Amino acid sequence: MRWILVAGGGTGGHVFPGLAVARALGRLADVDVVFAGSPRGLEARVVPEHGYALELFDVEPMKGGGPGRAIRGALVAAKATRKARAIVRRLAPAAVLSVGGYAAGPAALACVSQRVPLAILEPNSTLGLANKLLAPFAKRAYVAWPKTGSHFGADKARLYGVPLRPGFEPRAYAPSAGPRRLLVLGGSQGAQALNEALPRAVALAQARSAPFTVVHQAGRDREASVRAAYAERGVRDVEVVPFLDDVAARMTAADLIVARSGAVTVAEISAIGRAAVLVPFPHAADDHQAKNALSLADVGGAVCVRQEAADEARLADEIAALLGDDARRTRMADAAREHGRPHAAEDVARDLLALARISVKKSAPPPPTNGATNGGSSRFRVAATAKKEVS
Repeated sequence: MRWILVAGGGTGGHVFPGLAVARALGRLADVDVVFAGSPRGLEARVVPEHGYALELFDVEPMKGGGPGRAIRGALVAAKATRKARAIVRRLAPAAVLSVGGYAAGPAALACVSQRVPLAILEPNSTLGLANKLLAPFAKRAYVAWPKTGSHFGADKARLYGVPLRPGFEPRAYAPSAGPRRLLVLGGSQGAQALNEALPRAVALAQARSAPFTVVHQAGRDREASVRAAYAERGVRDVEVVPFLDDVAARMTAADLIVARSGAVTVAEISAIGRAAVLVPFPHAADDHQAKNALSLADVGGAVCVRQEAADEARLADEIAALLGDDARRTRMADAAREHGRPHAAEDVARDLLALARISVKKSAPPPPTNGATNGGSSRFRVAATAKKEVS
């Protein structure tokens, strides 16, 4: 049995695309996948729940704390890299996929030092620190934005989109027959700003529009206070949960989504096709969440509201206006769906298997024509874009 190592993690934006690729690899080839990450990241809980082996080592952030944090983070990473080398010697993986996050660096560098081919998965419009440091060593770069591909050159970059969990397929939108449905998503850990603003905004919106229901993902250990905030403002027909395991089904059922704009969330909304109000996390590295949100807004699939402007009055205005306009929501849903790349996980998995020199099973389904819904060539389009931008 051949092995492929998936390195990195931290948040859902790193972990879930890696899991999506791992599932696709298992469908396509006789290959085992092992993950490498941190005991403090989301991967420590989620990866074993999905049945994959997980190797753990300690890492610490190197940005945001001045020279002291950078030096300490580098020393901890060096120790983790030594441990990772032993893991790589034991597993002898055929390839390594970096999904970003601080845990990606030690495992990926250990693989590079032992001549294991490195591929990078970067779902955001801006390279994260780990992937930026690993970029010179990468043989492949799987990206969601043409601009990101220009960092790697035409021979390495593949514009495949963000690999997603099962269920995120294009779904035609039709307004709910009964009360309209609002879905609030704060990411895998919730979003405090949305938790505070949405109960007030929903109360204002319900006072000026037809009745609508609310499902609010608040984050682990935050649901009680959010539920109390809705009750205090007299909001009915609201379901507050810490985490949603059935995000695809909830998105499909929604008439409107209010969410942060991490790369995975934007990709999920686009793959299914639903209207959205996106409130970027203002402290994301290099403001990448704002860039993600604006990219979907520019094609007509979303409204982007910066957090400094996302008070209860502004959010209530957007929610009431959109839930009251079926035609506008339908146009936005169609525009978002056209932007989606629902086959990204399989596209990445097939190319990664080729890099690892592992054959696809004869019984595997034929490849989709492209991860994009418009049928163009992902590989050659990013190559052309990359050449243009770096010239």
